[in-house]
Amino acid sequence: MSELLEQNSAFLELAQKRNLIFYHKGYFSQNIVAAMSEVVKLQLEVAGVNGPTRRKLFSSFIELSQNIVHYSSETLPADQTQGGIREGAMCITSDGERHLMVCVNPIATNSVDELREKLEPLRSMSVDEIKQAYKNSLRAETPAQSKGAGMGFLTMARDASAPLEFAFHPREDDPATTLFCLKTII
Repeated sequence: MSELLEQNSAFLELAQKRNLIFYHKGYFSQNIVAAMSEVVKLQLEVAGVNGPTRRKLFSSFIELSQNIVHYSSETLPADQTQGGIREGAMCITSDGERHLMVCVNPIATNSVDELREKLEPLRSMSVDEIKQAYKNSLRAETPAQSKGAGMGFLTMARDASAPLEFAFHPREDDPATTLFCLKTII
């Protein structure tokens, strides 16, 4: 028991040193995201984050969570009203001036190229170009395979203070699955 207490104490100490605001690794569903949303709102308020930054962080938190709920390839069976329970991880930290959000979830390897095609252009777009693409997306029809309005990455890119960063890490133990990592700085 004392080893467990030492490990938890070390984790809490590390979390404080790294200014960890929120961390969750495990399952995500609409209900879990709703509950975590309340925690994130409170944590951002307690951390003293100003209103406009809180709005951007919360918006990105929702978009990242929805990405996991809709597209993670690791799922548990659930009833139809919940829409499934999917696996992923999310972290929010702060260096005092900027906030870093990182999200990781497994995706089907055959989806990597399509996802890269959506994200890569955002890295070189100006803020004005991102805002215009966002407006155009509002007017466009939702793509058939999309489970949302298809605007999540645009929303995060619009609110970020630096280009979105992303990476794909194939799983050696499962070639059909790739870990998708997305990072935004606000």
